[in-house]
Amino acid sequence: MVQFVDARLDASFAALSDATRRGVLEQLRRADASISDLADTFRMTLTGMKKHVAVLERAGLVATEKVGRVRRCRLGARGLAEEAAWIERYRQVWDARFAALDTVVEDMIRRETDNERGS
Repeated sequence: MVQFVDARLDASFAALSDATRRGVLEQLRRADASISDLADTFRMTLTGMKKHVAVLERAGLVATEKVGRVRRCRLGARGLAEEAAWIERYRQVWDARFAALDTVVEDMIRRETDNERGS
């Protein structure tokens, strides 16, 4: 189970690491689109866009369907819940660390202020 989840996270984060693919997801958030429409929007070749869509599809972030001669793309049903949960765990760790750092800095400032008054 853990290996499956890890593989899925790896695929998702790899797919999301590219600005064009993030842009495709943003575009599909607004409306379904054909691969040709996406290629035109991003000013790239059809072959290039097909490769981007394939990466997103393998990650489960996009689903495609052939309608006649046109391949339509839409957001995948899976969503990003697992990825968001993974990020949230680390956000909580960093929030706690920054809160502890804030306490140390405030203590240092207080001591420095006390020393200046006492001199």
